[in-house]
Amino acid sequence: MDDKINKARRAKIAPIFESLGHVYGELVWRSEDASDPMDELVSCILSQNTNDTNRDRGFYAMKARFPTWQDVVDAPTPDLIDTLRPAGLANQKAPRIQAVLRRIYDEQGAYNIDFLRGLPQEEARAWLISFDGIGPKTAAIVLCFAFGLPALPVDTHVHRVSTRLGLIPDKTTADKAHPMLEALVPGEWHYPFHIYLIRHGRDTCTARVAHCERCPLTAYCDYYAASTLGAPKTAKPRKKA
Repeated sequence: MDDKINKARRAKIAPIFESLGHVYGELVWRSEDASDPMDELVSCILSQNTNDTNRDRGFYAMKARFPTWQDVVDAPTPDLIDTLRPAGLANQKAPRIQAVLRRIYDEQGAYNIDFLRGLPQEEARAWLISFDGIGPKTAAIVLCFAFGLPALPVDTHVHRVSTRLGLIPDKTTADKAHPMLEALVPGEWHYPFHIYLIRHGRDTCTARVAHCERCPLTAYCDYYAASTLGAPKTAKPRKKA
């Protein structure tokens, strides 16, 4: 039964990918557009439980006040907390970032994680999630966006859209969804598939309302099939004369 379910889920991937590609255009990861790995890592820590705007406000305020990673490490923690306050949960994030930076320097002799590029991917992932406060999503973002590796980050939009489509079982946590989706989606599609699902989750399959009436994926969607819109219509019985 599980094999049949997985086969059915895998069969959806290509048509979903192609349909979203028609809507959002072709996306390809390019090394020249890659983010700096250290910037990506710290930015991801700041992004936890906040939106992109607040994350960026905190990140750039930190960069302006503490230009180097050594400056961030040497900063009095209350000062760093105050600087990161726009990103939310600064009391947790400031000491967490300092601890991550200290350990990286202790292990590598520099504030640099480029060595991850040369490791087997699962070894690189395991090293990242061994840090306090770094989970599967942050690790996948760093591997995917900074290094172009086949990792598929599962944020709230990816998780919601994947669940509604039926690519992952109901009540699957985001952390458990990472290996499931990475196994279903071909590695070369991980980067664009992640971005497609985020855009679709923001534009159409939103948290408040699934706008099925304008969705190109209804033919492959379990949520739609189970809804009143997707349910088979039965003819109403005729009234007797």
